[in-house]
Amino acid sequence: MKKNIIISLASLAALVILMPACTPNAPSEDKVFINETQVREMTAGGTLYNINDFLDKFMTEEGNFASESAPYRTRTLYNGSTYLFSIDTLPTNGPDIYIRGRVVTDDYGGNFYKSLVIQQTVDWNTGEAIDQQCLRLSVDMGSAGGLFHQGQELLIRCNGLAVGRYANQPQLCTPSYNNNLYATSASQKVGWAPGRIPAPRFREAVSLVGKPDITKLVYDEMTMTQLYDRFLQNYEDVETKEVRYADGRLVRITGVHFTGKCDNNGSMTNCNRYVPDDPDSKGNPEIDSYAYVFGPTTGNVGYPQSRYVSDGTKNVLVSTSEYAKYAYFYLPAEKYVGSITGVLGYYMDNGGYDPKESNWSISPNDLDDILPEAQMEGADPMWIPTEWEKGVPQPEE
Repeated sequence: MKKNIIISLASLAALVILMPACTPNAPSEDKVFINETQVREMTAGGTLYNINDFLDKFMTEEGNFASESAPYRTRTLYNGSTYLFSIDTLPTNGPDIYIRGRVVTDDYGGNFYKSLVIQQTVDWNTGEAIDQQCLRLSVDMGSAGGLFHQGQELLIRCNGLAVGRYANQPQLCTPSYNNNLYATSASQKVGWAPGRIPAPRFREAVSLVGKPDITKLVYDEMTMTQLYDRFLQNYEDVETKEVRYADGRLVRITGVHFTGKCDNNGSMTNCNRYVPDDPDSKGNPEIDSYAYVFGPTTGNVGYPQSRYVSDGTKNVLVSTSEYAKYAYFYLPAEKYVGSITGVLGYYMDNGGYDPKESNWSISPNDLDDILPEAQMEGADPMWIPTEWEKGVPQPEE
């Protein structure tokens, strides 16, 4: 028995000695990131498109996927000819189809769940700087923001995927058929619409170009008046490229403050302040969708909640998911003035509604994008973000 124990210990010692040799090496940078030479080699047999050129070539008005027996959802058609939902499939075989852009979104704050937005600022044909071109990527990956960091440049082979519009917002996607008869307004949602690209398929299509570099992101910094003059005044032109291709742009709007008002199906209404002993529980974000916070509950329906900011004369919505980490933080009072940074979007999801200014919104990544100047030491007054807590009165303004 003693001999067997000695042999067993000796064998174990030998195994321990051999174990380091079996440990895989850490991946080297050149195995994770590709360089410009590799980009040229990979795209040599196909075409690397500028984002807007890609949309011009492959995204048609009606798309090529729906049919009489399996149509798009009934919310699709506006004014008899404008398709708010569309799907165009991209060829699987043939010349390679590439797009390239830098990730502008960061899901650390939880406001861009299973989605990315990429930005292109260089013309791939000439190498010259251009006005930013952006595109949403719908990806069925809960950790998309963790795997594809903000500032990371992506080269995407689009063959076999699809491009289309979801609520008039262009995006790279896959076809998805919704037959959930138990959804809210289910009869208006059954049908084909752009869906999320499966995670394994997306990883297969993507190469990382260089390391993440957030300093190379480009922002349209402007006043509210400039935002209106350039984009928001075109809210009625839902079918035009100017509106559709503005979606996804990275913007920073200066000199604004929150108004304490919410969006109610296109109308402006006062948010409900939280009073702990209110018998109707108004202002409680767990049950009141008009609570005085960024993103109160929707009852798990999941649509983003919108709150108005203003420069004193004009307004725009700031959009927050109820699942964002900062969703239950109280809105800043009107006295706190600063800037809002985020992704500009034009969302029109129902052909039965008329276009309106409230279709436009800005989606921040996190609290750091909301009135940063008002949070800085020395700001007068300085805004200190405060989270709602049940039973605790809302702070006085």
